[in-house]
Amino acid sequence: MILEKEKVRLLEILKDKALKKEGAEFSLSTGRKSNYYIDGKLVTLDPEGVYLTAKIIIGLLKGEQVNGIGGLTIGADPIVSAVAAISYIEGFPIPAFIVRNEQKKHGMMKLIEGPLKKDSNVVIVDDVVTTGSSIEKAISEVEKEGCKVIKVIAIVDRCEGAKEKFAEKGYDFISIFTKEDFLL
Repeated sequence: MILEKEKVRLLEILKDKALKKEGAEFSLSTGRKSNYYIDGKLVTLDPEGVYLTAKIIIGLLKGEQVNGIGGLTIGADPIVSAVAAISYIEGFPIPAFIVRNEQKKHGMMKLIEGPLKKDSNVVIVDDVVTTGSSIEKAISEVEKEGCKVIKVIAIVDRCEGAKEKFAEKGYDFISIFTKEDFLL
């Protein structure tokens, strides 16, 4: 269930703080070029932005059997932390985890940080998705740990292949917004 009032406000914040499109060409993490950029961290590191993001994601997960929420650092970090905190307050606690880009070279030498347990039903999140490669890396690592990905959620889908890729692989993908919501 998407909370409409929260969704309307989150889109306003995204347009105001995260959308960049004036007179520049942007390089994306995929290597592609774009005439617009959505800097999700400007919203997920904003108090109101991350609160609304977490509320909407929790609304999408109500009624699901979720044992963890995570994703690839750094896009997922503020999202999963906020979801964990607010889900606790709402009586629907969802532990968070973070997938590193590379394994630690010291200590426990972990690739995944947090209380992730084998056989957990998990949700993978990211702020902005283009082709889905960051999410794919996170999915791969949690599946190696014996977890089942029950849902993949992005704040914004740039509509450049991720949705189709996840559908082909059988993942339930939801984006709160698409590039069309920005009239791009």
